[in-house]
Amino acid sequence: MRFGRIIGSILFGAILGLAGQAGAQTVRPVQVQATGVAELADTLKIAEVIEIMRLEGVDYGAQMEEEFFAGRGGAAWKSVVDLIYDGPTMQVRFQEAFAKQLAGHDADIPAIQSFFGADLGQRILALEIEARRSLMDEAVEDAAKAFVEDMMAEGAPRFDALQAFSDTNDLIEMNVSGALNANLAFFQGLAEVDGGAPEMTQDDMVMMVWGQEPEIRAETEGWIYPYLSLAYGPLSDAELEAYIAFSKTGPGQVLNSALFGAFDVVFSTISRDLGRAVAKQMMGQDI
Repeated sequence: MRFGRIIGSILFGAILGLAGQAGAQTVRPVQVQATGVAELADTLKIAEVIEIMRLEGVDYGAQMEEEFFAGRGGAAWKSVVDLIYDGPTMQVRFQEAFAKQLAGHDADIPAIQSFFGADLGQRILALEIEARRSLMDEAVEDAAKAFVEDMMAEGAPRFDALQAFSDTNDLIEMNVSGALNANLAFFQGLAEVDGGAPEMTQDDMVMMVWGQEPEIRAETEGWIYPYLSLAYGPLSDAELEAYIAFSKTGPGQVLNSALFGAFDVVFSTISRDLGRAVAKQMMGQDI
């Protein structure tokens, strides 16, 4: 089952991404650095990132309707998908999880703010967001994939730089892990509804999810470099190298880990809620 992209970069730490949350446990805000984290989230344009993820999620909800209900979900299904992918709710949950992830790393926040608050950092963020938005168009995605294939065939130095960026931020492993977590949460959501998955144990779910790992890995590897090439194509070699250099620093690694961790919380809860909603729809219950 394909849950979308939680594919990252240092910004999109989690994102080949479809996700959401409903009925989840409340995350207690980390008061000590709440203000600094909120300012950092603004600098990183998280609201814009989440809006794109919301649009991806709504689109994915429509695909799920065709897959599970043959288009019979109707207004009730659309309403529940809109609720699960509610933008303000996603932002609050991200903010709380992000603060928790950054707890104890107050000393790293100024360096992160300095890099991404500067002209180059803001330009990088804008490029990442626009690339993510553009790749919602299948024709753009196909063209980006073809471009990457050409770079690889030619042994282009730019592809080596993109690979170095991906490796520095552990993008493939972190995205695969996030997708597996989201898929497990989906099955857990199914099982929480009476009759949704009556014979499926936790061990069964884990085995089923691990069975999807090769497909998820292949999809991740097949999407991440087209995304990176589209996002960072306008950057000069020196600018991309500066981004890689920052990613290797302590603050860069702290941010990368915090973003993946926070989006993993958001995405896993959304997937769990989607599982519940699918089960209820299939059982003819009120969703």
